[in-house]
Amino acid sequence: MPEKVYILSLGCPKNQVDSEVMGALLVQGGYEITPRPEEAHIILVNTCAFILPAKEESIEEILRMAEWKKKGRCETLVVTGCLPQRYGRALETEVPEVDLFLGTGEVPRIVRLIQGRQRKNHRTIIGKPDFLMDAASPRLFPPSTRSAYLKISEGCSNRCSYCVIPSIRGAFRSRSVADILRESEKLARMGIREVVLIAQDTTAYGRDLRGKPSLSDLLRELSSIETLRWIRLLYAYPTGITGELLQTMAEEKKICHYLDIPIQHIDDDILGAMKRKGRGAKIRETMNRVRRTIPGIVLRTSLIVGFPGETAKKFNALLEFVQEARIENLGVFVYSREEGTKAAELPAQISERVKNRRRDILMEEQSAISFEINRSRIGSVEEVLLEEKSDDPEFSLAGRTRGQAPEIDGVTYVRVRKGKIGDIVSCRITGADTYDLYAEEIG
Repeated sequence: MPEKVYILSLGCPKNQVDSEVMGALLVQGGYEITPRPEEAHIILVNTCAFILPAKEESIEEILRMAEWKKKGRCETLVVTGCLPQRYGRALETEVPEVDLFLGTGEVPRIVRLIQGRQRKNHRTIIGKPDFLMDAASPRLFPPSTRSAYLKISEGCSNRCSYCVIPSIRGAFRSRSVADILRESEKLARMGIREVVLIAQDTTAYGRDLRGKPSLSDLLRELSSIETLRWIRLLYAYPTGITGELLQTMAEEKKICHYLDIPIQHIDDDILGAMKRKGRGAKIRETMNRVRRTIPGIVLRTSLIVGFPGETAKKFNALLEFVQEARIENLGVFVYSREEGTKAAELPAQISERVKNRRRDILMEEQSAISFEINRSRIGSVEEVLLEEKSDDPEFSLAGRTRGQAPEIDGVTYVRVRKGKIGDIVSCRITGADTYDLYAEEIG
């Protein structure tokens, strides 16, 4: 009987892709993946360590999984990814329940390292964070999956003052256009209808490659894959959004009119202290140009509140921006003072109470904006990718429109006529709340 492995993936979509690769490699190595931790002989936790809440969640989940060594079949607890890469051997004494710690660069060696886990003097293996997947890297998906993340690059070279990603994931490095196309064609043959392009900075794509292919070049090539229906773009750095990119998005019908533009703040002093490229006027200009070029586009952004030096006046400027920009989807993060970053040493640190209050104010404002925007969609006809059974008894299935990204945005509940999971169907929007839409299949 093969040993069973349970994989728990935490953090961002980039981590999820690594988990999918490790899962497929383990299956190729003779292991069986189980969705039940109580059945697993080996439990693997792929961790996030970007900010304090992510670290706390990682430790909490590691300890929760460690309980299965007492009451389940689990004999080996493996922790991979960003947490070990960041903290190394220090975790051995902090979390003695773990049998093996592996860094972000060890993904392709997961089978060999687990097979050699009995060597207790090699309990922590942290190499250079230099792994870059390619089309030959296998991935393991649930059978019903119709949307997949497509990691077009790895690492980051932007060096924002609050961010530890370059030390965890290494410098920015792109995959070739040909390699990404090979993986996309493979995904399409598996029945994937939507690919979601991800990277630490998608708009930096190709700058490090010979010939410097642009993100726009890549998108046009991807659009030629016949059986792919939707292409979605996340993590677009605002200063990297070019007229060429927007024109490509406007012209290619498969590219969703959706763009994720993490801006983090609008105040020039705060952006400067964050070491972000571009300033508030440039951000406003970019947002306006996006909407002029692609009317009706759905935007998402993320903001950080409570960064050192964020006075009440600077926060109010951010609040006013949220009110005027009326961005469809917004995530707000409380600044996390991370050791090893330049921002951690800045004066005028903000109290947790003030940071949390500022986040709540922005999210309360955004809730009203999102509700109004969603309500304005009632009566419109939109394509919906049907993905799962609905948890609302009045609607049979749930899916997403082109304006809803997987996992981070709301969903659309659908009363279906002929559609089934995996189909893309035309629907009339019949209702809306703050985050979700309600619809009926037509035709």
